[in-house]
Amino acid sequence: MNIALWVTQGILSFLFIMAGGMKLFSYQKYRAMLEKSGPTSLTHGVITLIGVAELAGAAGMVLPMALNVAPWLTVWAAAGLAVIMLSATVFHIRRHEAPIMTSVLFVLAVVVVVGRSGHWA
Repeated sequence: MNIALWVTQGILSFLFIMAGGMKLFSYQKYRAMLEKSGPTSLTHGVITLIGVAELAGAAGMVLPMALNVAPWLTVWAAAGLAVIMLSATVFHIRRHEAPIMTSVLFVLAVVVVVGRSGHWA
């Protein structure tokens, strides 16, 4: 189970580094991609905040346990990313877009929360 959780954490960390990095460092490309389905009410500041939260969550998903420094932070990082993905799922549903990716990431983050909280609780 520990190996499966580490693999899940690694996958989530990689994906959120990519997503958060795109929101922070390629804002114009992200905005153009987002507006293909129609205009959006998300401001540059909100998208930047989401990107920073995703990057922080990606780091928190792996580093605390890998360095054995406050490993309980991994559970909180996964919980934070789950909240972000739940919000993203609602956002995409309201825009009549398929929320498949955000739903899968939500489930994976919840798996990490449940799997790691039992060990560090």
